[in-house]
Amino acid sequence: MLRIINLNLNGVRSACRKGLLPWLAAQQADVVCVQELKAQAADLDAELAAPAGLHAVNAHASKKGYSGVGVWSRRAPDAVVEGIGDAGFDAEGRYLRADFGNLSVVSLYLPSGSSSPERQEAKFRFMERFMPVLDALAASGRDVVVCGDWNIAQRELDLKNWKSNQKNSGFLPEERAWVAGVLADGRWRDSYRVLYPDEGEGCYTWWSNRGQAWAKNVGWRLDYQLATASLAASAQTAQVYRAQRFSDHAPLTIDYAYAF
Repeated sequence: MLRIINLNLNGVRSACRKGLLPWLAAQQADVVCVQELKAQAADLDAELAAPAGLHAVNAHASKKGYSGVGVWSRRAPDAVVEGIGDAGFDAEGRYLRADFGNLSVVSLYLPSGSSSPERQEAKFRFMERFMPVLDALAASGRDVVVCGDWNIAQRELDLKNWKSNQKNSGFLPEERAWVAGVLADGRWRDSYRVLYPDEGEGCYTWWSNRGQAWAKNVGWRLDYQLATASLAASAQTAQVYRAQRFSDHAPLTIDYAYAF
């Protein structure tokens, strides 16, 4: 069995102050993919350098307090690839791949476009630049899972107020079409949707800090594990954990019938 958890931390130090590490230690995960570390390597003490006893590899943003992704794993990876080959985006710490035998696990933080039109254009540029990376991974012959905060809710089922968000970043027609294009030929599959194709409110992984979004479950599904077809087909269980709140995102845990 292979257990993978992904979570946008919205700051690793903040998430740990909210009880992340004891919870994580109890999960017996094989791989944990995290996004938005919001910390430099020098900011991580011994506990955060090996969280919950896991081997941690992180890609930090050059800008302090910003972005950053990590792959934390029960055993050390055989190889690591950082970045997508774009200097600007790679300096933001958005992509980290760890290889374990024939398995590749990617931690991804796709840009958000909600803060300004300029950031939305940057998001579109990243999507365009990232598609060849996905194509190459799919063609590699490896078992691959890309875990992360994709910052796109693809289907109406994926957010509570879809009608009022059709012109907002994260649910724009171009963004939704891009994800549909990733999934179109079947090389990539959405592991959660393999198990729960019609789940609505239980699928949300992000809630605004405004108003009562968390309490009323006015959420979005922004966090996916997209896997190559045979790996996705082996998904056994999937769960969004909401009993504790470590971040504005919730952990997504998927178990695969796969030897790790």
